[in-house]
Amino acid sequence: MKTKKTLVIGASEKTDRYANKAVRMLQEHNVPVVAFGNKAGNINDTPIAKEFPKDSDIHSVTLYLSAKNQPSYYDAIIDLKPKRVIFNPGTENPEFEKQLSEHGIESEVACTLVLLSTNSY
Repeated sequence: MKTKKTLVIGASEKTDRYANKAVRMLQEHNVPVVAFGNKAGNINDTPIAKEFPKDSDIHSVTLYLSAKNQPSYYDAIIDLKPKRVIFNPGTENPEFEKQLSEHGIESEVACTLVLLSTNSY
């Protein structure tokens, strides 16, 4: 799992948010994690970046943004060339899934928390 560096989009310091829970669970599973959100902060020792990361070694992107808030990130996510993008419950977006497929990027409608807890990540 250590090779699956993951970008969490929609990260928040609010502990009741699923993006926050995902960052913490990724940390617990020793998955390198990059957090991106609209407010700077930290989740444990992971800083929340306000500028979209440019990492070239992102394996997975996990989305915690509704479909209507995703279009401004389409190109940036595709430019990262991740192996997969995970659409968590409430973030499903067939339009973006089609674009990802056209660029050879897998998309998965799943819950990151469930994938991690069932060792399916």
